Amino acid sequence: MKIKLMAMIKQQSTNLYSKNVSTNAKSVSIRAQVTTEAPAKAVKISKKNDEGVVTNKYKPKEPYIGRCLLNTKITGDDAPGETWHMVFSTEGEVPYREGQSVGVIPDGIDKNGKPHKLRLYSIASSALGDFGDSKTVSLCVKRLVYTNDQGEIVKGVCSNFLCDLKPGAEVKITGPVGKEMLMPKDPNATIIMLATGTGIAPFRSFLWKMFFEKHDDYKFNGLAWLFLGVPTSSSLLYKEEFEKMKEKAPDKFRLDFAVSREQTNEKGEKMYIQTRMAQYAEELWELLKKDNTYVYMCGLKGMEKGIDDIMVNLAAKDGIDWMTYKKELKKGEQWNVEVY
Repeated sequence: MKIKLMAMIKQQSTNLYSKNVSTNAKSVSIRAQVTTEAPAKAVKISKKNDEGVVTNKYKPKEPYIGRCLLNTKITGDDAPGETWHMVFSTEGEVPYREGQSVGVIPDGIDKNGKPHKLRLYSIASSALGDFGDSKTVSLCVKRLVYTNDQGEIVKGVCSNFLCDLKPGAEVKITGPVGKEMLMPKDPNATIIMLATGTGIAPFRSFLWKMFFEKHDDYKFNGLAWLFLGVPTSSSLLYKEEFEKMKEKAPDKFRLDFAVSREQTNEKGEKMYIQTRMAQYAEELWELLKKDNTYVYMCGLKGMEKGIDDIMVNLAAKDGIDWMTYKKELKKGEQWNVEVY
């Protein structure tokens, strides 16, 4: 008697085999379809605080209309350029997270008669906002004014629109956007923040959450280390706030300024942010070898190369190729960059 047995199982890959066996002196042919399931892809779990994060709730065609509540210049009169801190009402309708950005569409039309395009700005307030009620969003904006090759004075459309806003004025807001600069979930992490100028915005949001606020589900117990590079001491943004944080948590917050036109290192070189970091190079490299250290960089594009130059030699001493190692840090969400 010949019996055919077919086992049908739905799987991702299959193999056929055939075998003759004897039972009660009769030959039985068994044909079966055997399956081997391909290993399931591991689901990547982010190390960042991205659960429930909202993006692109408001788009350019239908922006949120907020109102300017506060707009104040935060650089000294002798600073090279003006930077303003501004607070807009959101009534809780723009649910952003620390490290995200919003778009602003300035009033008016461009030279082609079309509405101006949006400009993105890093958010400078924690998710609770400067007033602590989750109903505002704050920005840190430098007024862009420069002379072009023809000798004409050019004013940046959106930055001048924002810096000139008076309390009560309406502003069109899009977003929120971005996940690159979200904070790590780990409350015991070491967070190294590197900023030039208005690149300080996302780190002000981080630091307010860490040191000025109380949360039922978050208490920072790690190390926050901020490097801020500016041209003059009158350009140091939020200096008093950061110094107050350092007073409150001296063991959890380190603060280093690099003032390029006023400070030099022991070799007489101008004190840029990478120059200041070089003074702590070995300590920083030891931190970067730990899996709970996160680097965030925001500001001028050239700063990353300066930091690479510091790390190349230090990594080489340990037999490590820095650029390869940096790629691994990026892959592990430990190296986060937002430069312009």
